[in-house]
Amino acid sequence: MKYDDTPTVDLDEEPLYGSILVKTLALSIDPYMRIQMRDSNIKTYVPPFIVGEPMAGHGIGVVVRSEHPDFAAGDRVTSGLFPHQEYFVDDLKREYFPTKKVPSDSAIAPSLYLGILGITGATAYTSWKEYARPRKGQTAFVTSAAGGVGSVIVQLAKMDGMKVIASSGSDEKAEFVKELGADISFNYRTTSTEEILQREGPIDLYYDNVGEETLDLALKYASTHANFIMSGMISSYNKPDKSYAFKARTIANMFEIIAKEIRLQGFLFTSLIGRWEMQFFEEIPALIKHGKLKTLEDRSYGLQNIGDALLAVNMGENFGKKVVIVTEE
Repeated sequence: MKYDDTPTVDLDEEPLYGSILVKTLALSIDPYMRIQMRDSNIKTYVPPFIVGEPMAGHGIGVVVRSEHPDFAAGDRVTSGLFPHQEYFVDDLKREYFPTKKVPSDSAIAPSLYLGILGITGATAYTSWKEYARPRKGQTAFVTSAAGGVGSVIVQLAKMDGMKVIASSGSDEKAEFVKELGADISFNYRTTSTEEILQREGPIDLYYDNVGEETLDLALKYASTHANFIMSGMISSYNKPDKSYAFKARTIANMFEIIAKEIRLQGFLFTSLIGRWEMQFFEEIPALIKHGKLKTLEDRSYGLQNIGDALLAVNMGENFGKKVVIVTEE
């Protein structure tokens, strides 16, 4: 990964041809981006990064100039395919993750539209509404609970009256998750996950962001008719395989899915957002403003730090939703 500051954009004269010129404010750094760092011949659910071209991902920016009737200078815009550049011309022709305007609300920082009001918050909310089927008094186990998705899931589970067991990768993170309402919050690096699940289970609902050994243990200590929601498997992303972007290890307790009649549901954010987007934006901003839904950002500054930020996310070193602030509005 190389930081290149040689390309330039003429802010006054750059041809737009009916499109918009965008100034990037902030960029989202997410675990799935590791899967994009692969040979372009390997097919999976996200396109690969192209060598020699800027990386791209979820971002938020402000319109500098516009030749499109639906956008004006000063509008805040977001999409899932912001190139990692300070300025870029958006032709507005994408069907996948199209560019959308977001409110310019002084009470909400723009970068929140990359986290709790963006892909991570919406991933958590839409999957919870679609698949969780929570019951008051049941036990939920959430992994990567201090991250952008996990931290929202912990709070949604508590709102629905569940007992929440939550794992994260440091004592500081575990304390933060406890402040979010988790009943049992622990550092999996220093505390035995198996001992926690054996004592505090069985698990009625498992929300997985990590996979591998933790998934195996969740299967072992699941209740009959438990519900597993599979959001991510970050523990496997750095284990490339010739035939695929990554390869998870064999799960020893797979037969528990049959023996306990476990419901195991994988999903993609893009398949759910259409059904839940309106409700999401009706509920979540209000919960944030009234202090009923908390979030934490882990900020880096400057495009030159994109590589370090991506490494930190994949090493589990970020504390909260990772964003890179490119410039001020």
